[in-house]
Amino acid sequence: MAKAKGTSFGLRLPTFVLGDETDGLDTIVNYLERAEQLGFESAFTIDHFVITPPAYACTWLEPMVLLTAIASRTRKMRVGPLVMVLPIRNPMYLAKQTATLDFLCGGRFIMGIGVGWNQEEFELMEVPWTERGKRTTECLQILKELWTANNVTYQGKFYRFENLSIEPKPTQKPHPPIWIGGGSQPFELIYGQKTPDLGPVLRRIARFADVWVPHSSVTAEGAREDWDRICTYATEYGRDAPRDIQLAYSNFVYVLQKGEAPEKAAPYFSRFSGMNLEYWQQHYFSRFSGMNLESAALPARNSRRNQQPHPGPHLRSGWHGSYHTESSQLR
Repeated sequence: MAKAKGTSFGLRLPTFVLGDETDGLDTIVNYLERAEQLGFESAFTIDHFVITPPAYACTWLEPMVLLTAIASRTRKMRVGPLVMVLPIRNPMYLAKQTATLDFLCGGRFIMGIGVGWNQEEFELMEVPWTERGKRTTECLQILKELWTANNVTYQGKFYRFENLSIEPKPTQKPHPPIWIGGGSQPFELIYGQKTPDLGPVLRRIARFADVWVPHSSVTAEGAREDWDRICTYATEYGRDAPRDIQLAYSNFVYVLQKGEAPEKAAPYFSRFSGMNLEYWQQHYFSRFSGMNLESAALPARNSRRNQQPHPGPHLRSGWHGSYHTESSQLR
């Protein structure tokens, strides 16, 4: 697979729960083996406990169970959730789970996280939805501490413990890379919610992220504005964002054959998406149509430097589609 210098590519796993048509482990592993042959380097799964309209029309296989299974059947592919709804998990138990997985797979785990948005999931887990941002911050603090130190004592607002150590420690040092999703997007259309104050989200990315994952539906202008704010916030935590934070852009892709109309993709997207084709064309496909992936989302590290207050982050990874939308290309 041809790629720009410093750019890697990954993909989403075919983990849609579609009744009798849900793919099993052998199908998913075959998909990954073919993806490795084509040069893909990482694979991710979405995390939702229940169906979450209007954004999605299905749910997914549970991420930690699935990632453990595929890690045992692969040798090179890096794997992770993208993103895990972090604040509905117990961070102490999750630290143990993820460290164990990273140990067993030889250091190939990626910790992709987000704050979540679906209120039903939080109610089911008995976690107040309004606390999700602050809980996410505490969870990230706890994960990093327990991954890297012993006899940890933590006294937060939501979580408290003394002299806790987890073993084994992750194989990756100092810890698995933390990918954080968030930023500007059309919240009203996707989630049926008012646009939140993005300051806390972007500050959390500036403080903790090794890789920032902007929303797929973000405009180029929105991504640049978010990045400028991340760069400013990062200095408050002693970080240099262009040096310390990379970019991963994620989108769903259906590969049209020559002469096929976009409507051809509609049945495939509608299987997992609660949004219609008009929405996808306006807020996803048209964003980057005909553009270079890196320059569309943010300026490259060494390009257009004089036109931007901050140089853009190094592009880490883009990943695409599903077994159902790209099976002919990956078989």
